[in-house]
Order: sequence, then structure tokens, then C-alpha cells
Amino acid sequence: MVRRNAEDGCGTGVSNAALFGEVLRHFREAALLTQAALAQQIPCDRSHVAKVEAGVSVPQDTFAKACDEILGTGGMLLRLWKKVDWYPEVQHPDWFERRARMDAEAVALREYQERVMPGMLQNPGYAHALFSRIASGDEVEERVRARLSRQPRFFADDGPLYVAVLDESCLRNQVGGPEVMRDQCAHLLSVGQRPNIRIQVAPASYPELLRPNVSMSLIELPDGHRWVYSESLDRGHFNDDPTVCAQHSHAYDVLRADVLSARESAALISDVMEGYKHHAEARTRRGDLDQEQLQRRERRQLRRGGPRIPRRRPRP
Repeated sequence: MVRRNAEDGCGTGVSNAALFGEVLRHFREAALLTQAALAQQIPCDRSHVAKVEAGVSVPQDTFAKACDEILGTGGMLLRLWKKVDWYPEVQHPDWFERRARMDAEAVALREYQERVMPGMLQNPGYAHALFSRIASGDEVEERVRARLSRQPRFFADDGPLYVAVLDESCLRNQVGGPEVMRDQCAHLLSVGQRPNIRIQVAPASYPELLRPNVSMSLIELPDGHRWVYSESLDRGHFNDDPTVCAQHSHAYDVLRADVLSARESAALISDVMEGYKHHAEARTRRGDLDQEQLQRRERRQLRRGGPRIPRRRPRP
């Protein structure tokens, strides 16, 4: 079991996440907005607003900031968000607990990831869609909570250095559909603006890049100890051999120098996000067209299936 307490600059904490939901509901109702109307302006799913107000879903700070702007709260929701202890207790898989403890102490974290977004950069919708592939019900929610619990420390204003090199496959491999991927790309652009975070993309069009054989993390602890971490199907692998760490660190630095810069990567992520946006809009239009065609067929069937009125034949 890994316990994590989020604190603001004064060291105070609030353990009841439902308090944030109550305050959000108060301001939303005062603004005469429904959950759906607020969700449309953020934008996000109405269900996410409902879950946040119920205290059962963890919002990002960007969610709190957007609600402040829409509801005219003077920044109260964001200030409250920073005080809420969103993760008083979460359960990580046994094999991952050691890694989670390292994330809670690390002074620097550098990662290379392929196919799937690294957990440190996943937004709630993406994480939920990913875990829904292998779990259901409350287990999905618990896994999402555990995954997101590692993020606030790195997303704080004075958070540790975090550098992620994403293979372009992370952007192209759809998890949860185009709407989820669009929101995930927007999340990357948002967190990538933080002073301690850099996100770079290794494009598929750069075949000459020397990419690692697997996704990996380079972790530096406060005492200067360094670890290389990678994963197999259901196990984490740690190596602190200085020679191994130096080799992987050198390879990572070379890769980082050869991929797109953070600014160029943001432009590529924006292009991919726009593609998902157009795909989602086209799918919505197709859905509307299919519904209209279905209604037309039903109307024709009703007309054909109506009562038959006998025609009077002329007498011979």
C-alpha cells in the first residue's frame, strides 16, 4: 500500500475529496449551468463533471482552472484543488510498489516510451480506457486512481525534472477512440508547458534513430543513486549497476538530441490532435446521417404497413 499526501505551500491538507465536488456544484448551480453545459464549455464528458462533484473522480488542475474561468470563482477552485488530498490511499500492483516509492522520492525522471503513453502523462480518460481493456467496474477506478496518484508531485510548480521521449506510435495507437486521444494530446500540450517537464517525439519518419528495444525509465534519487527501470508483461526490472546506467543514460541523451525538439514535438502533437478532432466530427456526422436514414426507413415501413383501404371496383 502506498500512501501519498498532497500539500500546498503552507503544508495544510484536506483529506475529503468530496469537498471539492460540493464547492464545484455550488458555483455551477449559482451560474445556472447544468453538468452538461459546464462539460461542453470545459470541454469534457458530462459524466466526468458528475463524478468530480460526487467526489469519486480525480480531476486535473487544468479542469479546476477551466471551471474557475467559466464560473467566475476568482481562482478558488484551483486553490482548493491544491489543498485536497486526492490520494489518501491507493493500491499499486505488488510488483510496481517499489517503482511507485521511487517516483515519490526521485529528483529527476527521464523516460522513453513506445506504443502507449507513459503513466506519468496519462489523463484520466486515457487511463480509464486503457485499464478497461483488462478490468471492469471498481477495479478500473482503483487502477486509474493508483496511476494518477504518481502525477501531482511532478505537476507541481517546483516539481522534479521530468523528460519524456515518446515514440510517435504513442500518438497514433488509439486507446479509447478519437475523442479520448484528442483529449490526451491536449493534455500533453498542457503539461508540456510546465518549466520542469519536457516532452519530445521520435517521429516514425526518422528510421535512422537508435531507439531503445523497450520502454524504459532512468531514475535519479536524492542521494545521487541512479536506476534503470523497464517492464515485462507483469514484472518490473531494476538495475543500478553504474556501467549499465551510464550506457543507457548516454544512449538516451543521444536519442534526445536527434529527435524533434520540445517545440517541434508540440507542433506534431497539435497536428495529430486536429486529426483526431476531424475524425470524431466525421464520425458524429456519419452517426447523424445513419440515424436520419433509419428514421426514414421506419417512416416508409409505417406507411407500407398501415391499414389497407379496399378500393371499390366499378360494376360490370
